[in-house]
Amino acid sequence: MTSTPPSAVVLPEERGPGCLIRLLYFIFIGLWVGGIVTALAWVLNVTIIGLPLGLWLLNRLPVIMTLRPVRRETQVVVVDGRVQLRRRDLPQYPFLVRAAYFLLIGWWFSLIWMTMAWLLTGLSLGLGLPLAFWMFDQVPFVTTLARL
Repeated sequence: MTSTPPSAVVLPEERGPGCLIRLLYFIFIGLWVGGIVTALAWVLNVTIIGLPLGLWLLNRLPVIMTLRPVRRETQVVVVDGRVQLRRRDLPQYPFLVRAAYFLLIGWWFSLIWMTMAWLLTGLSLGLGLPLAFWMFDQVPFVTTLARL
């Protein structure tokens, strides 16, 4: 009897509050809490001891500021006629690539990126909110190439 190779279907999984709730949260809570967390994260990043916590905070900035859910993949695999569900975080770039990127580019570029997002939020009188919303969601990738 020959066994057939397992077939897999990968489904992106993203649950969380709707766009209107996220936008209201961002305007009334996320902006000022995100500002405090961003400042705290950058102070921690300056210290070698606080660097892991600072990077962890920057990687959680989309959740803190915009209630963006952490993306996970659900893999549906059929093995010997049985369906199995496997959930996992998104695959990440290798650690050494992410560390080199952070040391050479990420630490200063993410500061410029977040400053531009803050300025866009404040100076556009609300018209730039969709772009600023997206920019804050991209902070983990801009900082450390983290896929969330």
